[in-house]
Amino acid sequence: MIFPYLSAIIFIPLVGAVAVAFLPQENRGIIRWVTAGFSFAALTVSLAVFAQFNLSSSSPQFVEKVPWIARFNIQYFVGVDGLSLPLVILTTLLTFLAVVGSWHIDNRAKEYNILLLVLETGILGVFTSLDLLLFFLFWEVELVPMYLLIGIWGGPRREYAAIKFVLYTLAGSAFMLVGILALYFTSNPRTFDMTQLAAASWALNFQMIVFALIFLAFAIKLPMFPFHTWLPDAHVEAPTAVSVLLAGVLLKMGGYGMIRVCFNILPDAAREYAPWLAAIAVINILYGAGLSMVQKDLKKLVAYSSISHMGYVLLGLAALNQVAVNGAVLQMFTHGAITGLLFFLVGAVYEKTHTREIAKMSGLAPRMPTLAALWVMAGLAALGLPGMAGFVAEYTVFVGAFGPWAWYTILGAAGIVVTAGYILWMIERVFFGPANPAQGLAHVGDAKRWYELVPLVTLMGVVLFVGINPSVVVNIINSGVLPVVARLGA
Repeated sequence: MIFPYLSAIIFIPLVGAVAVAFLPQENRGIIRWVTAGFSFAALTVSLAVFAQFNLSSSSPQFVEKVPWIARFNIQYFVGVDGLSLPLVILTTLLTFLAVVGSWHIDNRAKEYNILLLVLETGILGVFTSLDLLLFFLFWEVELVPMYLLIGIWGGPRREYAAIKFVLYTLAGSAFMLVGILALYFTSNPRTFDMTQLAAASWALNFQMIVFALIFLAFAIKLPMFPFHTWLPDAHVEAPTAVSVLLAGVLLKMGGYGMIRVCFNILPDAAREYAPWLAAIAVINILYGAGLSMVQKDLKKLVAYSSISHMGYVLLGLAALNQVAVNGAVLQMFTHGAITGLLFFLVGAVYEKTHTREIAKMSGLAPRMPTLAALWVMAGLAALGLPGMAGFVAEYTVFVGAFGPWAWYTILGAAGIVVTAGYILWMIERVFFGPANPAQGLAHVGDAKRWYELVPLVTLMGVVLFVGINPSVVVNIINSGVLPVVARLGA
């Protein structure tokens, strides 16, 4: 019997959540180590899948297919290809680092760690599901733990941010469910199997309607302008590790869903909507970068930068060709690593200074040289410095998108200039400006504890490794992109 790698990856965190539930509340140390152990186990299995992945095959691998509800032809059907495997590894890595980065949390530590593990199961289920109804169920599973993590452990406006997140997500999910059922009832035979649905064909008008219904849910999650307003509130109020997962992998569920469902199953509609998507992508890039430039809160600056950088994903998808779509998927992976690093850095600075207001921080580099050095490197990665992961992804998107959307690509590339402006200006003000004794930060320290340094050093290593040797990820992505662009006619 072949070992069920994907079921292990998906449900190891859930088993861990059950195990933690039986531990005494007061044994916070044991709770943390058990949570870290289960999240690390999921990461280990995902790396085993990576090691055995066949680059020459574009079909789903490590497939597990079991009838579930036979009457409606619903199956437990999971598998990974070049689109999903990088995001599975990113999810297991960021979750493990989020657990480590939450080592200092004492308030209801048991419930907090349980919710992190349940959240991981929901996200992994989305990235591995090949049955559309199973995909939808996992999509909804992540909603509850994220709502509670923001609503209980968040900042002063946590209830508002959590409810706003839920309302936006549920609104999108309602439209997505209608679109999924429309595909099911018009397929022959009726099925939720994504591989069969991708091989079917529908009239253009039907595709246009269903594409719009399903796409809305993914646009909210990406987030795409003008459905982005939930994101800054959620980021600002969420605890650091939750912000890492929110920016690192939850936003990627939107981009992944667009490729896996909308573009792969409804390619004719994708071609019709492509000009509009390219235009909105440019708005995302410039609008998000412009808002980042004027932020006074360090965490809000990074949050709005995510809106800008996810615009590159949308631009790559709108180009509908192999190079650009490769770049879009790579951008999802690299943005997850870079933005996860930035949010960990924001949390580290906040823990030392007890403020996120940029105006109240200056001249911190001599007091926290390690954090300052990591901030500089992470900032350069975010603005697309050659040799780092962000450059490879953005460059690939621009090369692929220039042919079909030359002017949109030029405008999108201008976003890099704005990104360089707000990143470098922020670093100068926070770390290299003149120290002001009135700020009361003369005695702040550097990041020295192991649970602070492990997430920072690990993600910085990923950013540098992928920037220097991108083929490790690109070759995997390309094997998954080929069938999609073939469906799109590219």
